[in-house]
Amino acid sequence: MTPELLIGSITLFVLSIFLGFELITKVPAMLHTPLMSGANAISGISVVGALIGANVAYEGGDTLVSGLLAFIAIVLAMINVIGGFAVTNRMLNMIAGKNKKKEG
Repeated sequence: MTPELLIGSITLFVLSIFLGFELITKVPAMLHTPLMSGANAISGISVVGALIGANVAYEGGDTLVSGLLAFIAIVLAMINVIGGFAVTNRMLNMIAGKNKKKEG
């Protein structure tokens, strides 16, 4: 990895952290749950990217560091996907429960 590529990657990572923090802190609490279901699609893209990264690491022979990072990325993205679906499901059940009480 060239120094220019490393500096560019670190810069992109830091900017992503800053942007994510700014976006999350600016969203009102009422919108967090609906936005979580939309974030599941983004996490799904992260899973695909981590799988591609794991494949590239495997084919390149550098399985120790790159493979470990790809595995960690897959695990964290899947935790986010599963947690997002659980929160969305709970929200929908709460809304359905309120509608049942009004009808009954």
